[in-house]
Amino acid sequence: KKMDSLLELPFHFLRVPQVRVKVPSFSYPSPMVVFVFVFLSYFLVLSGIIYDVIVEPPSIGSTTDEKGNVRPVAFLQYRVNGQFIIEGLSAGAMFCLGALGFIILDKSNGKTLPTKNKYAFIFVEAVVSTQSTGSSHSIQIQP
Repeated sequence: KKMDSLLELPFHFLRVPQVRVKVPSFSYPSPMVVFVFVFLSYFLVLSGIIYDVIVEPPSIGSTTDEKGNVRPVAFLQYRVNGQFIIEGLSAGAMFCLGALGFIILDKSNGKTLPTKNKYAFIFVEAVVSTQSTGSSHSIQIQP
């Protein structure tokens, strides 16, 4: 009882203002915005952005051939746990192409999709998956 009167004492002199506070309205982002954000973060993680920030490797390397010419190298040789930045980005792009192929394959299996569109989706998926499973050794930089 004594503590209550002590706590109520300031309110005998002060008046609490009547403030109308509105609850802020929040709109959720569209599903496509969420998908793009998640897919972009998927690409960055698969590209090895954490490794690149910690180790700070060069973006591309170089090697000297038997004639003494300096040639650019996109893939780090003789180091299993190392990578150039361009190597990580190209590997992340290949994984994302494979993921897009699965997404397109799932979309082509929709029941409401017309047959002509199903065949178009399957064709696009075949092209995307063929590109994503291509060998990384086919990338050559010409001087």
